[in-house]
Amino acid sequence: MDAYGPPPPPPKPSVNDERMWAMFCHLSTFSGSFVPMGHILGPLILWLIKKDESVLINDQGKEAVNFQISVTIYLLVSAVLCFVLIGIPMLFAVVIFDLIVTIIAAIEANQGKFYRYPLCIRFIS
Repeated sequence: MDAYGPPPPPPKPSVNDERMWAMFCHLSTFSGSFVPMGHILGPLILWLIKKDESVLINDQGKEAVNFQISVTIYLLVSAVLCFVLIGIPMLFAVVIFDLIVTIIAAIEANQGKFYRYPLCIRFIS
């Protein structure tokens, strides 16, 4: 074996590690509570780091990023509609919806399922 040959491929994660990282892609959206734009940056960073290790991580990372971008758009539209008062209940509805489906997605990913968020615009395919 040549000492200057290509490096060995990274080890394939176990099924449990794969599920755990897929779940973390969804749960990292809660970093937006502490870091500005963390709800997008958290899953984006995890996805970019781990996407080549597993099909499940790649899929769920893209799904989490796409959904958080969609939620940001929905929140911006709701904020604009606050001027005509309909946006106030819409803001609450979007935040509650985001919280609930993110938890559901994390649970599904931890079970090894390929979860699809409802009302998600697929920017990254």
